[in-house]
Amino acid sequence: MQTLKLVAVSAGLSTPSATRLLADRLLQSARYRLAEQEYAVDVEVVELRDLAVDIAKNFVTGFPSEKLQGAIDAVTGADGVIAVTPVFTASYSGLFKSFFDLIDPSALTGVPVLIGATGGTSRHSLVLDHALRPLFAYLRALTVPTGVYAASEDWGSGGDEYTEGLPSRITRAGTEFADIVAGRPARRGDEDEIVPFEKQLADLRLD
Repeated sequence: MQTLKLVAVSAGLSTPSATRLLADRLLQSARYRLAEQEYAVDVEVVELRDLAVDIAKNFVTGFPSEKLQGAIDAVTGADGVIAVTPVFTASYSGLFKSFFDLIDPSALTGVPVLIGATGGTSRHSLVLDHALRPLFAYLRALTVPTGVYAASEDWGSGGDEYTEGLPSRITRAGTEFADIVAGRPARRGDEDEIVPFEKQLADLRLD
């Protein structure tokens, strides 16, 4: 049985956190779908609130702590990544952006990424398309078509005849994500097969 590794990155700041809850629900949905396809799943959650000081020090010193390096390695070595952030000033949080600024621009090339966000009002839902998708497009990740935004009023709501409820959106997004992850070849060993010219192209940055 093939084992797939899923890593969820949560930028929630409180405990408990709606952001972490959404990340857990998306992970659960993806795990359920992969189990149906007879995959074993190894999951890990990276809580950025526990790495805030390490991330700040890395920007000053240029060297990650052992704990921060472990988180970076987990994300860049995953078969699929779930990235969830709270919305601050109509965009992702600074902590969320700072962490992904430390990821090598080519490390997530082709990796399926399921994006999610939480906020106090549904008026911020466009953050998925206006902020998160461009970020992961720059990192060359394969962003799942369905992203999930959860406003405060979405929790505990099953939706109505006009609006799809949060549980349904989580299930749909998790299923899409799992199917994309399962349909890709294993990542380990792929890097060594890249020819030099292709490697040079992958390393190009448009700053």
